[in-house]
Amino acid sequence: MLNSRPGSPSEKAPTGIQPLQLSFGRDGFMYVPPTYSPSKPSPLLVLCHGAGHDSHEWTRAPLPELFDKDAIVAVMPDSRQMTWDMIYGDYGPDVRFIDDALALAFKRCRIDPRRIALGGFSDGATYALSLGITNANLFSTILAFSPGFVRPAVKTGKPRIFIGHGRQDEILPVDLTSREIVAALKEKNYPVHFEEFDGPHTVTTEEAKHAVAWFMEG
Repeated sequence: MLNSRPGSPSEKAPTGIQPLQLSFGRDGFMYVPPTYSPSKPSPLLVLCHGAGHDSHEWTRAPLPELFDKDAIVAVMPDSRQMTWDMIYGDYGPDVRFIDDALALAFKRCRIDPRRIALGGFSDGATYALSLGITNANLFSTILAFSPGFVRPAVKTGKPRIFIGHGRQDEILPVDLTSREIVAALKEKNYPVHFEEFDGPHTVTTEEAKHAVAWFMEG
């Protein structure tokens, strides 16, 4: 379980993209848009990368185009190993690291507790779905791009869930993954928005924009 919660910031947040500086080697980044103001609570989005990658996967995205309009703060942590701990069998060091990254974001930025989302791509999407449902008392929304499965440790609520998946995905075929995940979640009355798009195993800018807009509509 994640323990960090938003409160009153005690530090001034530097704008732009900055390293977390929470670990040597595998670390991560935080993006604070120039539109952020400590006088108004901002939404927060935590993004989990795919297997075999790290947070640089997200820094190559057009962050200002996605986040500046709505002053969304983004946290992009690295998994401790080459992918997320739950994929190896159980939750552990990655949960603690994400908790530390959240604590840093809450220390630097005034965050709207009603608008905190967890997102990810591929193995990161699997992790976002699983960890997000486990910590639905923190995350109001989950944005999952091309997930493989969902396996929460416990269920603390029912967050809003966005799932996007390419129809030509050869790594995690949509008919064996997201379509089955969506059907199972809907059967349990989770509020799910599902989009299929023409494309391979990727997150397109257009699909990311759809997800962010859907997050903000909530």
